[in-house]
Amino acid sequence: MRLSLAPAAAALLALALAAPAVAQDLVTVEKVDMVRYAGTWYEIARLPNKLQAECAGDVSTLFRLRGMRTYDIETRCRRADGSEEVDMGIARVQDQATNAKMEWRFLPLALAWWPFAWTDYWVDLSPDYSWAVAAVPTREAMWILARKPELDAATYDRLVAKANAMGFDTGKLIRTRHSAP
Repeated sequence: MRLSLAPAAAALLALALAAPAVAQDLVTVEKVDMVRYAGTWYEIARLPNKLQAECAGDVSTLFRLRGMRTYDIETRCRRADGSEEVDMGIARVQDQATNAKMEWRFLPLALAWWPFAWTDYWVDLSPDYSWAVAAVPTREAMWILARKPELDAATYDRLVAKANAMGFDTGKLIRTRHSAP
């Protein structure tokens, strides 16, 4: 009895070709104005990720424009014990036509050569830059951000529904608590 490997090979090829299509379905804004995107963004919600495992609340990220297509990043959060965690990183534009597809790293420069040092950071954004959804195209990480520590419920619900429609597991979203100013 002879088994044909053609169906299995065809199935594997189809899966391989389908994988990049998921990334293509991730919506980004048509154009990011680098100057307007700079500044402080407050995390409203996030999908769980290793980098922020210790963050209990008060998460914010400051983007400082470093050059035409690069930001210095400073992320702060409050740990459960009340102490503050501060991480420094860098973001750089990958898609210069839109500036909406970036990548970032928080590892030291000496490790920037490592293949996993850089993480995709794709941006969807409101026209007035009051909110943003930043995500990894593999759907492993996502952040809902706003210029203020709070986002109205209707906007939040709309962004969660949009993320869910794009394949994110929004049932795992962690709402970020912010202390009173």
